[in-house]
Amino acid sequence: MRRTGPTRTIGMVGAVVALVAVAGLTGCRTEPSSLQVTTVLSGLGRPWDLAFSPGGSLFFTERAGKIRIRTTSGEVRTLAQPADVAAVGEGGMLGIAIDPDFSSNRRIYTCFRSTAGGAADIRLVRWRVNNATTALGSRADIVTGMPTNSSGRHSGCRPRFGPDGSIWMGTGDAATSSVPQNPKSLGGKVLRIDTDGKGVAGNASAPFDNRIYTYGHRNVQGIAFSPGGKAYAIEHGTDRDDEVNRLVAGANYGWDPRPPGGGTGYDESQPMTNLTKYPNARKAVWSSGNPTIAPSGGTFLKGSKWGGWERSLAMAVLKDQHLRVLAFNQDGTAVDQQWTRITDRGRLRVAVLGPDGNLYIAVDNDPGTIFKITPTA
Repeated sequence: MRRTGPTRTIGMVGAVVALVAVAGLTGCRTEPSSLQVTTVLSGLGRPWDLAFSPGGSLFFTERAGKIRIRTTSGEVRTLAQPADVAAVGEGGMLGIAIDPDFSSNRRIYTCFRSTAGGAADIRLVRWRVNNATTALGSRADIVTGMPTNSSGRHSGCRPRFGPDGSIWMGTGDAATSSVPQNPKSLGGKVLRIDTDGKGVAGNASAPFDNRIYTYGHRNVQGIAFSPGGKAYAIEHGTDRDDEVNRLVAGANYGWDPRPPGGGTGYDESQPMTNLTKYPNARKAVWSSGNPTIAPSGGTFLKGSKWGGWERSLAMAVLKDQHLRVLAFNQDGTAVDQQWTRITDRGRLRVAVLGPDGNLYIAVDNDPGTIFKITPTA
């Protein structure tokens, strides 16, 4: 396995990939003059998510079942490969998050498709990294019973710590029509929980399970927090309308694939935000329209070296294989400018801001890579 790789610079002036602007809106932000792309890790098995410890170590997951680390010295280790991981289709070892108090409690959290309970489910597990940083122990399954199906379709599940100290986690609807609007199902939702897996104050009220923050989602692939602390969900559409949604406690985001005539079928002709059926559903702040591009994990960019991209949402894109950067209006309720960049690296699974202020991206290939983007303002 190589730990480092070649570096190249993509010039922004006259770049082959042109700026994409939202029709009818005018943007005046200046993007970085160049993006330096450096391979950090290669030879990986479909890397799915990554996170940094306070000391700068890079933790990452591989969908087949491994939880791994690249230490600050560059050594790559496998910390765990749980026997109950059931990697099928879109399911397997998925999201990872590092506890804000990692320096004292050494806790990390991973979400995966598991057979530990007999029938497969999606679950969130808390671990403790041993003092030598060579293995995981003290396993605690803090959220279980998130729905899945035999194909693993719509597994969702990328946990993130919010500025409130809670774990926020988007879930998939398991391609099951009754799930997104069901107040007791944890599928097709955004959950907000504490580090023991319990719901926190301010979530959706009864009759909803107290761990549910929002509902009516199809397959949430990422959650990101703006510099002002607002939460946004990145969500896969059907054959149209991938969405970025600004999250409001108790809100319905309008996905309901139950057939209008009744029955248990999964009707993907329904709109992602069904305002006819749910007039009070929250409208997306960004939508791909038709066709979809399949955005995945994302993060808000911080630091002056990002130039006009500072405070913008950077999303990894799977189907259309690029980095999509969305700049929001002043109150964060609409996108007024967007860019398409990094178009030659394959299926981008997640984008995470590192402690050095650079952007780290996992490529969902086998073999896959993790690379770093360093901007020049």
